[in-house]
Amino acid sequence: MNNPNMSVTLGDELYEALIKRLPVAPLTERFPELSLEDAYQIQLHMIGRRLAMGERVVGKKIGLTSVAVQTMLGVDQPDFGHLTSAMAYDSGATVPASAMIAPRAEGEIAFILKRDLAGPGITNLDVLAATAYVVPCFEIVDSRIRDWKIRIQDTVADNASSAAFVLGNTPVDPNQVDFVHCGMVVEKNGVIVGTGAGAAALGSPLTAVAWLANTLGRLGLGLKAGEVILSGALSALVPVQAGDQMRVTIGGIGSVAVRFN
Repeated sequence: MNNPNMSVTLGDELYEALIKRLPVAPLTERFPELSLEDAYQIQLHMIGRRLAMGERVVGKKIGLTSVAVQTMLGVDQPDFGHLTSAMAYDSGATVPASAMIAPRAEGEIAFILKRDLAGPGITNLDVLAATAYVVPCFEIVDSRIRDWKIRIQDTVADNASSAAFVLGNTPVDPNQVDFVHCGMVVEKNGVIVGTGAGAAALGSPLTAVAWLANTLGRLGLGLKAGEVILSGALSALVPVQAGDQMRVTIGGIGSVAVRFN
């Protein structure tokens, strides 16, 4: 497509869908020629609209880290989106599911950086050295695309379906974590609804963060000290609605809780 005007038009459309809670028809149905590059340009315009309203970029999220989800969408790589200050919550907070369209929650590990990380050539050891601490995290995703009928271009354009994230309160030294074998349990209203392990995110969450740094490096961008990096879901997405309470516990890292209204 490579049409700057279309990037603006579709970015505005997705921003309005976010604000008004009115989903739009899949972009890839209307524009079959939409490329991944086009989708990231749409994402940047949508984020620009949010920044113009006073939000700040505070980090990045990595999506599509599971082989099952990649297969479903017919892709062989993850994607990424921007995290803003308006998306951030602390453990125990109440997140307004009623202000979203079709929210889903997923448990993962969040990395908080202590130094810049810029590819290419970033390794898992580089990620470890650049990380101040890790915490368990809930990412709340939501699709401004009607009925979650997405291909990778749709979700990328929609800022990787980001909505909110909830961070645990107790920082953990990343050198003390077994990122491959750490187990995760997700509870919803007191019932276990999901389990997983660190290996679900590209074999290791460290690998996922390295992928992001190297991918951004090819675009002339980098990760910055102080940024929050969400490394990818360790189990399936769980639909949520007002009244739900959830907790995720990750071995060696701790737990994080959230409620929805």
